[in-house]
Amino acid sequence: MRFRHPDGSTVHLAYCTNVHPAETLDGVVAQLRDHCEPVRRRLGRDRLGIGLWLARDAARTLDTDPSALRALRAELDGHGLEVVTLNGFPYQGFGAEEVKYRVYKPDWADAARLDHTTALARILAGLLPDDVKEGSISTLPLAWRTAYDDTRAEQARTALRTLAQRLDALEELTGRSIRLGLEPEPGCVVETTHDAIAPLTAIRHERIGICVDTCHLATSFEDPHTALDALTAAGVPVVKSQLSAALHAERPHLPEVREALAAFDEPRFLHQTRTVTAGGLHGTDDLGSALGGDALPDAAPWRAHFHVPLHAAPAEPLTSTLPVLKAALTRLVGGPRTLTRHLEVETYTWQALPPELRPRDRGRLADGIAAELALARDLLTDLGLKELP
Repeated sequence: MRFRHPDGSTVHLAYCTNVHPAETLDGVVAQLRDHCEPVRRRLGRDRLGIGLWLARDAARTLDTDPSALRALRAELDGHGLEVVTLNGFPYQGFGAEEVKYRVYKPDWADAARLDHTTALARILAGLLPDDVKEGSISTLPLAWRTAYDDTRAEQARTALRTLAQRLDALEELTGRSIRLGLEPEPGCVVETTHDAIAPLTAIRHERIGICVDTCHLATSFEDPHTALDALTAAGVPVVKSQLSAALHAERPHLPEVREALAAFDEPRFLHQTRTVTAGGLHGTDDLGSALGGDALPDAAPWRAHFHVPLHAAPAEPLTSTLPVLKAALTRLVGGPRTLTRHLEVETYTWQALPPELRPRDRGRLADGIAAELALARDLLTDLGLKELP
């Protein structure tokens, strides 16, 4: 979905396909038919943007076989879909029964991450619509915080500088500008937008910036306006933003709140949980760890890294951080000039929701994704953007 901002720029809205597990190119093509096109039809659009997730094997096929890339581009066109952004965070196995810490491997100190991201950039240059010259890729924020020392930090910085050089060369070759955004996430080396400023200013390249995920922003209790103002002041570009909402518990000390939270403690994904006290930010690596004892103070609200559907907040006594998303979106695209032109709804946890909230079939999932996109569309038009055909 495309929108015209009052500054004249085009803002792209997509939804991320990492909600649909697929490791191979055949699986990706099936997604377009079985999931993405039905969402487009529900929205009554001739064209729908998707934020494509390509696992390692699918990416290798597309990067080494030009005919496969041309065929995927034809499939996208045939289903009324377009791609301006890729989710390059998960490397493989994102649909496995247990993902947890595995999603952070390989990290940016591992050559495999550089090679994979380079391949994604080449693929994206070939998938961009003819009238679009700029693409974006989101990626993990350097590494998970453990086992990350000065040597690995230097390896990661070198890899990102190398990638920037490759992206420069790619634009010279194709005329397409591809940018990369580190996506701050709780528990990682770069947990907050503030944490991103030092490494990104050290690299200091216009093609390497930040991806602001509003669920992660909220989980770490960052104020959107303060965070985005600091990024602007530091000259760190917001390459893209993922529109998502975290799980919020206002009174975690109450037994009924603990019981409600426990329904979201599931085995597939890591649900980092945070609270803020006078002593600062406190957290656990997973929701179960917070619920299991006194690891986390419970006199103040808790937020958990669980991407809940934008249009359907959890039932009381829980809620979502949708207000944080709205505040961030206002700052990102509600001013006289946009801070980013790529927006992506990223609720990948539909099948990890408590059983009674999970969509029972493809049709219900398509209904939910379409409802999220409709909400995001309304937020954008309320901010003065004009929806384009």
